Amino acid sequence: MSEATVGDLSAFIARDAGGLGRLELLVRGARCAACLGKIERGVAALPGVAASRFNLTTGKLTVTLAPGQGDPAAVQRAVEAMGYGASLFDPAQALAAEDRAGRELVLALGVAAFGAGNVMMFTVPAWAGLFGQELSPATREIMYWLAALVAAPCALFAGMPFFRSAWSALRRGKANMDVPISIGVLLTLAVSFSETLQHGAHAYFDAAVTLLFLLLIGRYLDHRLKAAARGAARDLLALQAPVAVRLDAAGREHGIPVGEVAVGDRLAVAPGDRIPVDAVIETGASEIDNALVSGETAPVQAGPGAAVQAGALNLSGRLVLRAIARSEDSTVAAIARLMEAGAQARGAYVRLADKAAALYVPVVHTLAAAAFVGGWALGLGPREALLRAAAVLIVTCPCALGLAVPAVQVAASSRLFRRGVLVKSGAALERLAEIDHVVFDKTGVLTEGRPRLLSYLPAVISAAAPLARASRHPLARALAERAGAGRVATDVVEVAGLGVEGLIDGRRARLGRAEFVGVSPSPGGESELWFGFDGATKVRLTFFDPVRPDAARAIADLRGLGLTVEILSGDLPAPVGRVAKAAGVTQWRAGLTPFDKSAAVTLLQGTGRKVLMVGDGLNDAAALALAHASMAPGTALDASQNAADLVFLNGDLAAVAQAIRVARAARARAMENFAFSALYNLVAAPAAVLGLVNPFVAAIAMSGSSLVVMLNALRMSWAGGPSR
Repeated sequence: MSEATVGDLSAFIARDAGGLGRLELLVRGARCAACLGKIERGVAALPGVAASRFNLTTGKLTVTLAPGQGDPAAVQRAVEAMGYGASLFDPAQALAAEDRAGRELVLALGVAAFGAGNVMMFTVPAWAGLFGQELSPATREIMYWLAALVAAPCALFAGMPFFRSAWSALRRGKANMDVPISIGVLLTLAVSFSETLQHGAHAYFDAAVTLLFLLLIGRYLDHRLKAAARGAARDLLALQAPVAVRLDAAGREHGIPVGEVAVGDRLAVAPGDRIPVDAVIETGASEIDNALVSGETAPVQAGPGAAVQAGALNLSGRLVLRAIARSEDSTVAAIARLMEAGAQARGAYVRLADKAAALYVPVVHTLAAAAFVGGWALGLGPREALLRAAAVLIVTCPCALGLAVPAVQVAASSRLFRRGVLVKSGAALERLAEIDHVVFDKTGVLTEGRPRLLSYLPAVISAAAPLARASRHPLARALAERAGAGRVATDVVEVAGLGVEGLIDGRRARLGRAEFVGVSPSPGGESELWFGFDGATKVRLTFFDPVRPDAARAIADLRGLGLTVEILSGDLPAPVGRVAKAAGVTQWRAGLTPFDKSAAVTLLQGTGRKVLMVGDGLNDAAALALAHASMAPGTALDASQNAADLVFLNGDLAAVAQAIRVARAARARAMENFAFSALYNLVAAPAAVLGLVNPFVAAIAMSGSSLVVMLNALRMSWAGGPSR
């Protein structure tokens, strides 16, 4: 970006009524928690910057500028000085960059696969000659040159993702796992060329390109998982109505994009449409289905003066609203921002492999340098000293360390997938193994999520069904479903927020609220409809959301694992209490908004608890993203499934405890692999430094260590493997 363009950034600062400015930049090249912390701290330290928040998943840096202060050009220059690219945040540009990174990884993976497969045609005969087969030195040298012709360009091209990452880390004075991988690959190629030029017996062109092929498989899978996570907020915002109907001064209707709605605009919402923005009802009455927003199963009657939220469904009457927020400030948008904050917090989670790499990199590189300098000082020639240093790097190549966790996670994920649980990231298993408190949503998780008749007489169902089939009310639909297909009442009129009336066989009948049919409401906490013909006795029909038959057993299994359990629901206290009692949960809260749920999860984690959130609705999406780990059923909204770490496809709640057991077992296997890798390096590294291991033996030992790690990881896939 040119200096002229930088100066234009001030035009893209959005200022609120208090003068606070907000600048959004797209940062490229940040991949780890260390990057996140460095960017946030560096930008927050700039003059005039009130706050800085970077979302590692989306690449968006949000900078809050103090009133009348802050230089956006200085912010961009500071980010670029840290070694990252920075430009104005454009969702389309971010998506294009994501697609471009995916294409680059696919291309690198394809090139590495080509190189790994074809280089074997030349290296297999060469290695066979080392075991007594008839292969002359001249033929072996030709094989090595042919191998170099295939492997070197493939390795240099396929290794670019690792080389760029390593160089970026070194420029910032850091070392990540890509540093030893890059040095190992480049040094292996250099030693192989040196040996080939000097007619040596050992070259490792095949090792360099094969290692990159295996590592790129994991890198591409990780990219795909992150891409799915980035879609969570986009899916959630897509639940907002794309078009709003604005009323002008004369009362005429005009369709406009929801992004153009301003505070104070008068909007019309027809029955069956979703509320486009947060608003207050001016005229009209209707029943509002808030299940998507709050999780409350029973529709709420709303009239003039009532506040309604974006994403809620208008069921029965035309409403005229006055907007009180723009689409970007709506409840749904606020939940999306909470989800981004949760993704940011998870991005700061330090994985086991990163912790191991922080110890591995300085120790191994110091040993390799000591082997080279010490060997030269003790009289070895530069070539022999370099071979000794290469032996140290090869024998301690981070293959086993790099495979220690991913191999276990792949095996554990495969095991869970066979049981109907989809694991979306390896880090999710690590976090799941640490949880000590489980939070459940009620509707659609502990219950089936669909109202059913609690008490009825077949004759009443048959009589009321014609009216129920004419209504869009959720309880009327449940009644119609119970009755099955049949005739529909005539002369039907639906009274917004009250019920429906019409003619059945020439007799006028009503179906709806108690006051609508002329009786007093019942004091019970169940959802209800009343039905009756004019002049006849009125009959009460009660509905409930059935508790899943496996809920109590699932809760007992979780307690058996030493976990505490809680229900957080947006529904009314009576149904929440009934479900909690049936499931055996003593700790529960009702009537919570999405923000209340998020605050509750944040508060729990602030006290040191590791929370697993299990939910399925829009009102759970932010809490799912903020929790230490999260799960959603396969019937959940797309936004909730994308926000969750794991999805149990068959809806069986036993999958929650099963996933925790497998995650704990996977962590144990990973720690075993780390222990083996540490023991192996404690023995092999000193031997290589002392010259007791040549590069050929080092390559065999390195491959053997990786094989042991893989075999130990495969134990996770056995049917009889550990479950606790």
